Amino acid sequence: MRKFFKWTAIVLLVLIAALLGWGYAPDIPAKELRAKYANAESEFVDLGDGLTVHLRDEGPKDAPTLILLHGSNASLHTWQQWVDRLGKDYRIIGYDQPGHGLTGPHPKDDYTAAGFVDVVDRVAKNRGLTQFYLGGNSMGGWVTHEYAKAHPEKLLGIILVDAAGAPDSRPKSTPIGFRIARLPGVNRLAQIVTPRGMIETSLKQSVSNQAIVTDAEVDEYWELLRHPGNREATGKRFALYGSRNTASPVPEATRKLPALIIWGEEDKLIPVSAAKWFASTYSGSTSQIYKGIGHIPMEESPDRSAADVRAWLVSRQAAPAN
Repeated sequence: MRKFFKWTAIVLLVLIAALLGWGYAPDIPAKELRAKYANAESEFVDLGDGLTVHLRDEGPKDAPTLILLHGSNASLHTWQQWVDRLGKDYRIIGYDQPGHGLTGPHPKDDYTAAGFVDVVDRVAKNRGLTQFYLGGNSMGGWVTHEYAKAHPEKLLGIILVDAAGAPDSRPKSTPIGFRIARLPGVNRLAQIVTPRGMIETSLKQSVSNQAIVTDAEVDEYWELLRHPGNREATGKRFALYGSRNTASPVPEATRKLPALIIWGEEDKLIPVSAAKWFASTYSGSTSQIYKGIGHIPMEESPDRSAADVRAWLVSRQAAPAN
C-alpha cells in the first residue's frame, strides 16, 4: 500500500511538472502591460469605490457619441478599426470592462449584469453624457441589452454585434478557453497555466476570417489576460453564467429603442438565431447578417461593418448627444 501511494504521488508530481512546463504563464505586471498596450489616447479614470478603468475618448467632443463595449476576454482594442473609420465624425468611447484588459479586476468582484450596467452609467456620467448610443459585441452586447432595459431614457439607440443575452441561444461549439473557464477547479489552475496555444486556438474557433488571427492579435489576448487578477476574474464571471436571467421582461420603452443588429452568419459561439430574437424584441431594429463572417464582425469585416454603422447613424439624423 505504501508503494502504491508513493508511486501515485510520483506520477502526480510528474504530471503537474509536465503541465507547468507546457503552459505555465505568470501574471505580467500592470506597469509593463500599460507600457505596451496603452497609448496617447489612454486614460485611467477613477470611477469611485476603488474602480479605475482604462478608457479612450476619441473623436470630436461635440459629435454624436458611441460607447462601445468589448466581449469576453477581449479589450477596447477590438474596436480600433471602427475608431479609424468613424472617429473623424463621431465621438467614440471605449473602455476595458472590469476583469479585462488594463482595467483589471473589479474591486468588489462584481461581475453581475447590474455591476456591468453600473460601470456603463458611471463612465457616461464621468464623460458628462446625458444621452448617447451604446454598442457591444458578445458579452458587451449582453451588457448593452441589460443597460437598455435599465436606462432606456439615456439611449439614442443601441448597436448589437453578435450579442450574448438572447434566451435559448446555445452555441454550436464553445472555444476551449471558455470551456476551461467554466470548469470548477480546473479554472483555478488556469490562473497560472495558460498556454499561448490555447488562446490562439480559442480565437481561431471564434472567427471565420482567419486572417485576423495574427501573432500580434494572439499576444494581445494572451498578455492582457495575464494582467494581475484578470484570470481569477474570468473564473468568477463564468461561474455566474448559469444564474443569468436572460428571459427577464423587456420594458416597452426599451423595445422602442432604435437598434442596429450586426451578425456573422458563421458565428459558432452565438448562433444567428439570436439575432432574430433581438430583431423581434426591438421594434425599431435594422439587421445586417454577414456571410462568411464569424463572431467578431468589426474585426473580420471592418469596412462593411463600419459603413453599416455610419449609414444607420446618418439615417437616425444623429445630433450631438451631450
